[in-house]
Amino acid sequence: MKPWWLLICLALPAPGLASDPAGDELLVFAAASLQEAMDDAGAAWQARSGQRVRVSYAGSAALARQVERGAPVDVFVSADAAWMDYLQARSLVDPASRFDLAGNALVLVAPAGHPGDVALEPAALAAALGPRGRLVLADTGSVPAGRYARQSLESLGLWQDLQGRLAETDSVRGALAFVARGESPLGIVYATDARVEPRVVVVARLPADSHDVVRYPVARARAAPPARSAGFLAFLRGDEMRDALRARGFIVP
Repeated sequence: MKPWWLLICLALPAPGLASDPAGDELLVFAAASLQEAMDDAGAAWQARSGQRVRVSYAGSAALARQVERGAPVDVFVSADAAWMDYLQARSLVDPASRFDLAGNALVLVAPAGHPGDVALEPAALAAALGPRGRLVLADTGSVPAGRYARQSLESLGLWQDLQGRLAETDSVRGALAFVARGESPLGIVYATDARVEPRVVVVARLPADSHDVVRYPVARARAAPPARSAGFLAFLRGDEMRDALRARGFIVP
């Protein structure tokens, strides 16, 4: 069975038949935590320009690997600098087009109805988890939200106590879903994730200085025609997008 991105390639017109690269459909790979914001951006840009924007969401690691394998993407939006650096080092994104779109914060969430805040210290976390509960978070080895969470837990002196009680998922939205469904008593997600999920409540905020700065770099895929994404990239840098990001709780650089 052919991978999905190869099927897309086969369905695209031959290079010599594209009369207007700027008008072609735009394919964007974006970190899962940006879903609502990028859906808004795609709809606004399409209404303004007539160019359709299609966005594929997943963990930044999975998306970067797809770019590396030749997926026909135009724009990549990562949830950390590391995966963008990874692609840039391999000449797979255009460094001249790169910029930071937004920032974020980390929070500890519990299912809606949780009685109150949870102190970021071993006894309180153990009590909130109960005898069999697990703290769910994104993969700490590859997914940006998971790496940030691990940094924070290590900085706060909590990693050793909690390491055996973790459940790791392939994206931060996966971690959010576990808590929202009541399958885990606690999870670490981005502050913006908690805002869009009514079935969770924030019970603590992880200190900003306990982990690397959360940033979302954007760049054009080097193999994609520059004209096709130039307008959309300029839109992402504009005041309208900045205001939309602020409204959804993101930190705008």
